Amino acid sequence: MSVLPVSTEYTANPKRYDHIAYRRCGCSGIHLPIISLGLWHNFGGVDTFENCRAMVRTAFDTGITHFDLANNYGPPPGSAEETFGRILQKDFRNYRDELIISSKAGYDMWPGPYGDFGSRKYLVASLDQSLKRMGLDYVDIFYHHRPDPNTPIEESMGALDHIVRTGKALYVGISNYRPKEARLAIKILRQMGTPCLIHQPNYNMFDRWVEEGLLDVLTEESVGCIVFSPLAQGILTNRYLEGIPADSRVGRSGVFLSAEDLTEQRMAKVQKLNEIAKAHGLTMAQLAINWTLRRPEVTSALIGASKPQQITEIVQGTMKLEFSKDELLEIESVLSNQS
Repeated sequence: MSVLPVSTEYTANPKRYDHIAYRRCGCSGIHLPIISLGLWHNFGGVDTFENCRAMVRTAFDTGITHFDLANNYGPPPGSAEETFGRILQKDFRNYRDELIISSKAGYDMWPGPYGDFGSRKYLVASLDQSLKRMGLDYVDIFYHHRPDPNTPIEESMGALDHIVRTGKALYVGISNYRPKEARLAIKILRQMGTPCLIHQPNYNMFDRWVEEGLLDVLTEESVGCIVFSPLAQGILTNRYLEGIPADSRVGRSGVFLSAEDLTEQRMAKVQKLNEIAKAHGLTMAQLAINWTLRRPEVTSALIGASKPQQITEIVQGTMKLEFSKDELLEIESVLSNQS
């Protein structure tokens, strides 16, 4: 990958807050940018540091203030937080109070019985490790990354409450919780005096499970919502319209997205959606992101990127955020077509 040179000294764009809209997160005092940057992919120890650095700079310069990580992001696990920590030290020491930095724990991170799921020991120890990797005293949001079927939910939520009370996180959230689980977790946290700020589920045109109850729960409970995989791991872009590029996620590894995911039926829908995007003056990716943001319950769409231009493209697309009733019906017609 060719990477443009990154200047040594960084001064943020003074007009950065003019580029993007912000939405209130639940009933809290926090506003999040409608586009946030996730470091799930392309920020690991195997990736080019200067490209990572350029992407974070570009994001902040376009008004993205929220950067989302997890303990196991890499590869190898933990290296995305290390990369981000280096970027913070080099470029963002003077901007820390303008950033919302989140991390999570809940998936396999280290060997043995204490490095996975949702015990108090795992969650507290994991955040301690994350803070060291990033060189931070606290994160703004800490999530339980997934429900744990074998640990009492009171223990997992109690760990989140403890983390806030010890100053290691300002807010807490949950991720991948289904409606019933989410409502219970939110209730327990509220009773403990540490309200749940936000839920992070996956949501895109091809995976709409959140519409079947979760968004209603979050609205009723006044909890924010940031959606991950709004581009369905890249399917809802122009990337695969002409086949599988060798340097694409499918072409390189196929771990989170494989050729089997690019079915003929699904790609036919992407072709039709791409035509709608063009008619709307958008790219396919911009259309897909804006579609998730059509829901007022969605506080922010969490995007990944492999190059700075992709971030700029998505932010620019939010300038045409509104859909007409006819456009939404046209999109729905494509998505609901079973042929």
